[in-house]
Amino acid sequence: MDSLITAAARALAAGDPLGALKRVALRDDAPALALRGIAMAQLGEFTRAKDLLRRAIRGFSRKESVARARCIVAEAEIALASRDLTWPAKALDAARTTLETHGDPLNAAHARFLEARRLVLIGRLDDAERIFADFDSAPFPPALRAAYQLVVAGIAMRRIRTKAARAALARAERAAREAAIPALTAEVDHASRVLETPAARLIARGEERPLRLEEVEVLLASSALVVDACRNGVRDSRTVVPLTTRPVLFALARALGEAWPDDVPRDVLLARAFGARFVDESHRMRLRVEIGRLRRMLRSLADISATKKGFKLVPRRADEVAVLAQPVEDENGNVLAFLADGESWSSSALAVALGTSQRTVQRALDALAAAGKVQSFGRARARRWITPPVAGFTTTLLLPAPLSMD
Repeated sequence: MDSLITAAARALAAGDPLGALKRVALRDDAPALALRGIAMAQLGEFTRAKDLLRRAIRGFSRKESVARARCIVAEAEIALASRDLTWPAKALDAARTTLETHGDPLNAAHARFLEARRLVLIGRLDDAERIFADFDSAPFPPALRAAYQLVVAGIAMRRIRTKAARAALARAERAAREAAIPALTAEVDHASRVLETPAARLIARGEERPLRLEEVEVLLASSALVVDACRNGVRDSRTVVPLTTRPVLFALARALGEAWPDDVPRDVLLARAFGARFVDESHRMRLRVEIGRLRRMLRSLADISATKKGFKLVPRRADEVAVLAQPVEDENGNVLAFLADGESWSSSALAVALGTSQRTVQRALDALAAAGKVQSFGRARARRWITPPVAGFTTTLLLPAPLSMD
C-alpha cells in the first residue's frame, strides 16, 4: 500500500474525510475508490459513496478478499446510515467471517456492530443481544468501544433499563472523547439527550403529563395496573397480558383505564371500540360479548363489573390504574415515530422496521404527505421520506409492533 493510501486511511480513521480526499480524489485504482467512497459517506453523499464502493469491489481481484470484505462492511454502514434496511445481511456476515479468518478483528467487530444496530432498529433485541453474548470490547480502539457501548445503550433503552443505559452511555462518552472524532461525540450526545426527553404520556384520573423513560420504568415497576397504549397490553409489575392482535379488546381496556375509577357509558365504549354512531341491539350484544372476552383475558389482573350506565374496571391487586400513551398519537403514528429521528427513510425500510407491507407504509406516507406532516425527495427506488423531529419528544423507544412485552 503506497504512502498516499496510508495517509488517506489514517485521515478517515481520525474523522477527516476532506483530508482523505485531498490525497486520493484524482485516483481511480480500487484502494483509492474505496477510500473515496468512505470519505463521501462521512460527508453525507451516500449515493455517490455507494457507487464508488461498488466500483472498488469490482476493481479488487478475487485474491484480495479482505479488501472486498472491507468494502462490503463500508457499504453496509452506508445503507444503515441512509436507512436502507433491505441490504443483504448474509453478505455482511460472510464479510465478517472473511475478516476474522484473515486476521482483521477490528473491521470484523465493526461488521458485528452494524448488524446489531440494524437488529435494534427493527426491534429484534434478542438477536442483537446474542451477537454480543461473548464479546469483549476492551482490546479495541476507542472509536469501536464507543460504537459498541452505543449499541448496548440502545438495547437497554428499548428494554426500559435506564440505569444500564446511562452506564453504557457514560462509557461511550469516555471512549468518544478518547477517540477525538467530532461526529462520534455528537452521536453519543444525541443518544444521551434521548433519556432526558419525554418518551410517553401518563393518563390517570382525568389528567395527563409527559414521562421520561426513567419515569416509565418506575411506573412499570410500581403496583399500578398499567394499560400500555405504546405496546398494546395490560400489565402490572408481575403479569403482562398482550393485546396487540386484539385491537377491539385493547380499545375497550384503554377506555376503561382512562375513565378509572369511574365507569364508562355503553355508548362511549361502542364508539371507542367499534366506531358505532347509531346503536342498536346487535351492537349492545357484541359489546357484551367483547367485554366477556376482555374479562377472561384480564382475570388475573382485574375484573370488569357492569354498572347502570356501562362498565367499570376493578383491579385485583393494584390500587391505581394508569394509561401509558405515546407522546404524539396519530392514525399513522408508528410511521411518524420512525421519521421523527430526523433521518431520511425509504418506504421499504419503514416496512421492514414496522413488520408490515410496503404498500401499507406507502398509503400511510401518502396520507401524512397530504396532511403536510412529511415530505419526500428523489424518485423511484431513490425516494426518501423525512420530517423534522417532534420538538421535545423521543417517540421511537416504545413502539408497539417491533418490541416484545417482556
